[in-house]
Amino acid sequence: MPKRYRKGAVAVMAAATLMASSAVGAASKLGVDPGSSHAAGVIAATRRGRPRKFSRPSSAVTLTLPHDVIAVLNSIDADLSRAVVRAIQPLVPEAPRALAHLAPYGSRAVISVPPNRALRDRTGAELVPLSDGRALISFDDRLTIPQFELRLRDALADPTLGDDDRAMFEAVAEILKNARTGDGVELRQRSIIVLERTRRSARPSRPGRAKT
Repeated sequence: MPKRYRKGAVAVMAAATLMASSAVGAASKLGVDPGSSHAAGVIAATRRGRPRKFSRPSSAVTLTLPHDVIAVLNSIDADLSRAVVRAIQPLVPEAPRALAHLAPYGSRAVISVPPNRALRDRTGAELVPLSDGRALISFDDRLTIPQFELRLRDALADPTLGDDDRAMFEAVAEILKNARTGDGVELRQRSIIVLERTRRSARPSRPGRAKT
């Protein structure tokens, strides 16, 4: 990084630290564990009506930066807060991710899981890979959500199921159970478009030379 940007980089790192400490402080004042999923909801509730930029607890801060640093951040992302997060992300310790993770988008959320062959083999679900190394759970119209949950329960009753697979099956089953029995949540089955290759297209053969 050029020397003239070093001060800007320090300011970016300080801003990110301030954002994190502000979020933790807001949750602590309300008597909520800052690392819990409930803390994210508590902090997000202070900004009702505005879409959440980040999936983890965050807080608005006022920050003054040099113009050249702002230009660099704008080259990363037009939204300065997202640019700051992306710039310092390599310095943030990666928190362990849950085996079954709810990825929200708007008022909806999807379940993402690490690639797991047992989940596919025992339930008939297909895992659609994501760019972050995880996968979405998908299945065709021959399998319903209740049938999928029942197959999860049947697999958990099998003593031969491995410990790692069992932990992930339990996590997925718990999410489905909470959604099914909780208030204000409805399970819905969606379809995705999948293009499947059925055969290799034959390469056109080169025209042969005419014999003389």
